[in-house]
Amino acid sequence: MLGKSGRGTVLFIVGPTAVGKTELAVRLSRELQGEVVSADSRQVYLYMDIGTAKPTAEQRSAARHHLIDLVTPDRQYSLSLFLRQARGVIEDIRLRGCLPIVAGGTGQYLRALLEGWRVPEMEPDPRIRRELEARIRVEGVNALHGELAALDPLTAARIDPANPRRVIRALELHRGLGPPPMGQAFDEPGFTPVMLGLTLDRDMLYRRIDSRVDRMLDDGWVGEVSGLLRRGYTRSLSSMSGIGYNELAAYVEGNLSLDEAVRKTKSRTHRFVRQQCNWFRLDDRRITWFDGTDSGLHGAAAWAAERLAA
Repeated sequence: MLGKSGRGTVLFIVGPTAVGKTELAVRLSRELQGEVVSADSRQVYLYMDIGTAKPTAEQRSAARHHLIDLVTPDRQYSLSLFLRQARGVIEDIRLRGCLPIVAGGTGQYLRALLEGWRVPEMEPDPRIRRELEARIRVEGVNALHGELAALDPLTAARIDPANPRRVIRALELHRGLGPPPMGQAFDEPGFTPVMLGLTLDRDMLYRRIDSRVDRMLDDGWVGEVSGLLRRGYTRSLSSMSGIGYNELAAYVEGNLSLDEAVRKTKSRTHRFVRQQCNWFRLDDRRITWFDGTDSGLHGAAAWAAERLAA
């Protein structure tokens, strides 16, 4: 049962990719009668297991996981859908007397859930998307990000100008739904968050990332991507834009060498880590930080047990 923090507590484990969030979430689920709620925009896709670093079968048997393997790669998955599903799952976990443990690498998902963002739901509009994609090719993504900033500065501030898909989606929502602009409405989250962060020295983290990419390749990542292409999931899909999937698909199709695909994947993951660190900063007073070494994970587990256990 939940300890001294009460039924309203939700534990958030935040930090960059490859820092140890899944390992810690599984450990704390066993120790604190918790269940893991994934906040990862790529792990929602079926058939994409290796490259998204989904929890292993052993980890899933050790702790119940939610919001993994929800849709096929040709389906759209949105922030609004994540929020609706995550809030429902968290409430169900709490009603069963267990501790929800939210862990994942998608900073926008975590922040939106934590802060109670109210995000409108709207199906993708192919006409608007084609128009905005054509404008990006001519004007560049920064021009469209500037347009978004003029319409909705709060939303624009949350979106990396280097991420054209998110810029397009924000403008699409604004056009389709009109004012009030998205991102300016908030609800009470309905729970008390306890935030635990994991971090690592940047060079050490990059080495860990590179080793993990090599391990994923050894585990059959190229075969996984080949299987996706055989199923008809092309590189144009949003799901296939994920780090490594686009690069390895280019290799399978003969447009990149394997060495170049791997180099691009590692480099892109390094950039992604820098973006992740902008969502939750080391000076954020809501978060208690630990390093992602073995001793750091042990300290984080001890801190969480002291904070949350009876």
